[in-house]
Parts: sequence; C-alpha cells; structure tokens
Amino acid sequence: MEIAGDTLQKALRINLDPRWYGTVAEIGAGQEVARWFFRAGGAAGTIAKSMSAYDMAVSDAVYGKSQRYVSLGRLQAMLDYELDLNVDRLSHTRGDDSCFFAFADTVVARSYAGGNECHGWMGVRFQAHPMDEPNQIVVHVRMLDDDAGLQQEALGIVGVNLLHAAFFERQEPEEIVQRLLDRLSTGRIEIDMIQFKGIEFRHVDNRLMALELVRLGLSGVAMFGPDREVLQPSEVLRKHAVLVERGSFRPPTVVNIDMLDCAREKFQQDPAVAGKPVLALAELSMRKLLAGGAVDRRDFLARADLLAACGMTVLISDYFEYNRLAQYLAARTTERIGIVMGVPSLADLFDESNHTQMQGGLLESLGRLFKNDLKLFVYPMRRPEDGAVVTVEDLDVGHGTQLLFDYLAQRGSFVHLDQFKPEYLPILSRDVLRRIACGDQAWEPMVPAAVAELIKKRAFFEYREPAG
Repeated sequence: MEIAGDTLQKALRINLDPRWYGTVAEIGAGQEVARWFFRAGGAAGTIAKSMSAYDMAVSDAVYGKSQRYVSLGRLQAMLDYELDLNVDRLSHTRGDDSCFFAFADTVVARSYAGGNECHGWMGVRFQAHPMDEPNQIVVHVRMLDDDAGLQQEALGIVGVNLLHAAFFERQEPEEIVQRLLDRLSTGRIEIDMIQFKGIEFRHVDNRLMALELVRLGLSGVAMFGPDREVLQPSEVLRKHAVLVERGSFRPPTVVNIDMLDCAREKFQQDPAVAGKPVLALAELSMRKLLAGGAVDRRDFLARADLLAACGMTVLISDYFEYNRLAQYLAARTTERIGIVMGVPSLADLFDESNHTQMQGGLLESLGRLFKNDLKLFVYPMRRPEDGAVVTVEDLDVGHGTQLLFDYLAQRGSFVHLDQFKPEYLPILSRDVLRRIACGDQAWEPMVPAAVAELIKKRAFFEYREPAG
C-alpha cells in the first residue's frame, strides 16, 4: 500500500496542477501509466487523451511505419505526433495557460510462454512554460520481474516517477535520475540509458547523466559515442564482435591506442570474426572513477572528451571483475568477445586474492570469463628493474597457478600482441600526468596529437605551459 499511496500522490499532484495537460500513449504492456492518473482522481484536468495502439497496422496508421516497434525511433515518432497534435488542436483554446505534454512508452513485457527479453522505451516531451519550445526526457528500461503483472506495475510506477520528476524536479537533472526508481528496486527495473533535450536542459551533459545511472546502481553499464551522444548498450552491442580495453585513460596515451590497434588486427584475423563488424570500446570502471572517494566530474568529462578525440566509444561499467564484464557482453551479442590488457593486469588476474568474492575462487572466476571462447589480447611490458620485455609467452604467474595459466595458454585463450611498438613500453600514464602538471613538454609525444591539443586548449589535468 505504501507504493500505491506514494505513486497515487504523485499522480494526484500532477492532476491538481492546472498547468499540465496532455496525452498518455502506451504500446505493449497495457495502459499502466495512464491508469494511475485515473485512479488518483481529477484526471480530466490533466489527460486530454489516453490510448494504446497494440495492433501494428493501427500503430503504423497513427505514427508511420517502423522496422522495429520497440525502439527509440518508434518512441520518438509517438512523442512528436502526440505533442504536435495537442498543440495544433488545443493552443487556440488553452495554449496561453497550459503546458502541453506527451508521454509515451513502447515496451515488450513477459509473454505468456516466457523467455523473451522484457524491455522498452519511455519518454516525455513537454512544454515547461505555456507556448514554449518542447523539452524531452527519454529512458530505456529493462523489466526484471518474472511475472507480467509485476512488470506492468513497475512500468506504471516508473512512468509516474518520470512525469512527476520532469514537471517538478527539472531544475535538478540528477534528482530526476534519482527519482526514477522511487518505491522500486534495482531488482525490478534497470535503466541503462537516459537522454535530456531541450531549452530547460541546455546545460545538461548527458554523459554525466549516464555516469549517474551507474553510480546510483540503476544500471551496471552506460555507454556514449565519440559524438558525445548517449547510447543504449544492447542496441549497439547487438550482432557485433566486441573488443574492449579497460583503463583509467588519464590521459589516453599512445600505448592505449597501440594496444587497441594491435588487438584489433589480431582479433580480425580470427575466422569467427573476419568480415564481421567489430565494436571497439574503451571501458571506464566505476572503481577507477571512485578511486578518490567520489567521482570528480570535471576529471571524468576530461577523460570522456579525450577519448572522443580519439574516436572511441566509451563504456562505463560497475563490473570490476572481468568475468562479470564478459557475462554482460555475452548476454548482448552472439559474436566473439575480446578483452585487451597489459601483462601486469594479466598477472593480477591470476592472483587468487583477487577472487575471494567468488564461492569457487579463481577457478570459478576464470571459468566464467572464458566460457564463450573469449580471448585475452595481451600487450607486453618492460620490467622496471632490468628493462627486460615481458610478454604473455614468458610470464610467470607463480607456482600455485602456473599450471592453470599454461593450460589456458595452450587452449588459445591468450593472444600475444607481437606487433607492439617497443619505444612505447616505458610510457606510463602517471608519468604523463606528472609532466603535464609541471610544464615538462616531454609528455606531448606520449599521447595522440588530438589528445595533446585538447589538454593544452582546455588546461586538463592542471596543465601548465612550459616556463620561458
């Protein structure tokens, strides 16, 4: 009853506010959002129309043809059509006093037979002030309940939360993100993409909102492209072979780029990958972003901008363990997956103390990691004490785990990146950072030219110009 009471109160608050007037259009899981407003009472002052176009022919007749009905494209068509219709039909009678809105969702809930992916798109397009240009918030949701009725209930609650937050919390975008799961848990709903648009949100960087989704636990991952636009991970990963490099990228160095270039060349030689689209990802883990105790937003955006300058798609993840990252990727693509790492990271992977959270320890962790023929593409290192180059082919991980390491090497789980540039091996990110901050120009050849230019232009990482 507490859930119902809180959600009804939100719906009632919207109903009793004379500013808001619009349409609720839903496809795929009943009219779960609209019904909260009718249950709350006073909906006649808020809901101009509610509809549910289940039949594809009917949906196409209203919103135009679509290749995929549960998609961002279909949602956008719904939002545009319904808001424009309200403005065209009602502006002359109540446009001076009303803020028109259109809420829409297009989802696929649990089928009668079960086993299908339960997810959908939801959004609101609205005027913040009468006669104003529209603003928009769009989210992608995954419904995790095993029961269709519970999924519908959760979807309705998220929809009311979204509308209430958009109307009353729009000055605080982070608060909107936080309010989406009011009276719900991350065990029922996952939100892996959110996008803000419009004059009210002109100062919002959607990459920060993507970060917020992961920080709050609303999703295990978020993604954005080199054009700085947020992406829905499942749609991007689908039908792609995936190559991912984890790093701090503070800043991205020529070593990071060489690692990925060498790995991509080897990856594409795999008969299972040859000729197929390959998606290369730079992964930032939340553990690295939280290394200082809290996320430094300016530092995060600096790294994001520098990776964009390198043309990289960025994956933010809360999956510190490689096996969890691999499981996430394998659930979203049927193609091959490769992880790029240096020799030090591979040595850490075979440290049994890093796997105590798994009931089966190191064996369980590695079993999950290599389950789907995943391969590790391993870049050499230069040993500091004697300058010797250490590769995956001569790495000693210690007596206790060496036999396991050798077995995985023999089965082809490791790929030696032998095309590496030896002159890059001494380059370390922490050394680059130190040189940037003290005005030592020697750092510039250690990073890609576009990265160096941007660091100097925006004074990232406490950049200081050389003395004299």
